[in-house]
Amino acid sequence: MERKPALELELVHEFVSKAHGDLERVKEMLEDEPTLVNATWDWGGGDFETALGAASHMGRRDIAMFLLEHGARLDIFAAAMLGKLDIVKAALTVYPNLLDTPGPHGIPLLTHAEIGGQDAAAVLDYLESLKRSS
Repeated sequence: MERKPALELELVHEFVSKAHGDLERVKEMLEDEPTLVNATWDWGGGDFETALGAASHMGRRDIAMFLLEHGARLDIFAAAMLGKLDIVKAALTVYPNLLDTPGPHGIPLLTHAEIGGQDAAAVLDYLESLKRSS
C-alpha cells in the first residue's frame, strides 16, 4: 500500500471544528479535499475527534448524514444521535461496556442520544433502561 502524505494539521483542525455546526463550510472543504472525511483531530489527553464525532455530539444530523454519505466511518455515538436503535443494540449486546465508554470530549453515549432529540428517542429510552438495570 502506497503511503500518502499526511493532511495539513490546520486543515484537519478547521474541518473538525467546522463540523460542529457549519454544513456549508464542511461541504466546501470536503469537495476540495475528500480525504478529510475520516481525519481525526487530537485535542490532547487522548481526546480524538472526527468531523462525524463533532457533528454527533452537537446534534447536527444534517452534517452527520452528509459525512456518512461521503464515506465517514459510522460509530456508536453517531448511531445513537441518529436514532439507529438496531445498531446501538447490536453493539451493546456484543460489547456492553460501550454503554459507559466516553466519546469525544468525554461526552457519554446517553448524551448523544439526548442531543438526537425525537429522532433518537427510542435509543435514549433503551440506554436509560440499561442504566437503570445496571
